[in-house]
Amino acid sequence: MLRIAVPNKGSLSGPAAEMLHEAGYQQRRESKELRIVDPENEVEFFYLRPRDIAIYVSSGQLDIGITGRDLLIDSGANAEEILPLGFARSTFRFATKPGIVGDDLADLNGKTVATSYEGIVAKHLADNGIDASVVHLDGAVETAIQLGVAQVIADVVETGTSLRNAGLEVVGDPIMKSEAVVIRRTGADGEEAAESKVQQFLRRLQGVLVARTYVMMDYDCRVEQLEKAVALTPGLESPTVSPLHNEGWVAVRAMVPAKEAQRIMDDLYDIGARAILTTAIHACRL
Repeated sequence: MLRIAVPNKGSLSGPAAEMLHEAGYQQRRESKELRIVDPENEVEFFYLRPRDIAIYVSSGQLDIGITGRDLLIDSGANAEEILPLGFARSTFRFATKPGIVGDDLADLNGKTVATSYEGIVAKHLADNGIDASVVHLDGAVETAIQLGVAQVIADVVETGTSLRNAGLEVVGDPIMKSEAVVIRRTGADGEEAAESKVQQFLRRLQGVLVARTYVMMDYDCRVEQLEKAVALTPGLESPTVSPLHNEGWVAVRAMVPAKEAQRIMDDLYDIGARAILTTAIHACRL
């Protein structure tokens, strides 16, 4: 069986379980369950702390896992990202009290930075030739400056509200942008035994991502307007066009980006298309 690590709690847990369910996999019914078996799909799921998943995957005991890009990099584990999943997006940045440092990264020289992500911060500073101390703290780090532990903090920033409430401001460019990702042990793609199952798993998740991004659009238009209509709805390869019983009319079907669907419907109507419908896509393979 394919052995997969899934986040057991936090912002990654719910969306990961939802995506796996949409991809056709069984998921646990109670949060206390730490392991379930999906015999129909020949998959075994292990529910682990998000921070530990990269370590388990890199050890080779589990084939693949879902975790955050930030947690993967911070772990320093021998694992690599193989598919971004588009949820749990966040930005990792430096913050401090106004006037302590500027937006130039060189201003961090000689400073102490408090963070829960020591691996990410230490690597970022070293890669940029910055000589600064890094202090590891678990949990919220906003009070580190007030208590004199550090002059600067580095943390995940979503809305910035908690930083402003602590009297802090973001400085400098983002350290990194993170999101949920599928990971695998580095070099494991050469192992043929599990390769077909891994690729099937990835295809299912990619199908969910596409289904969430696109809708199916159907409409009728006159033949003389077909080229203009097709230009608006080119589809992934090309749209399906079928003649209607009424001579001079055709029915068109194509996948269109969900975010642009309303605008495309307006444009189609303006060139004479009618009976314009959109339907959700629940699964697909490209």
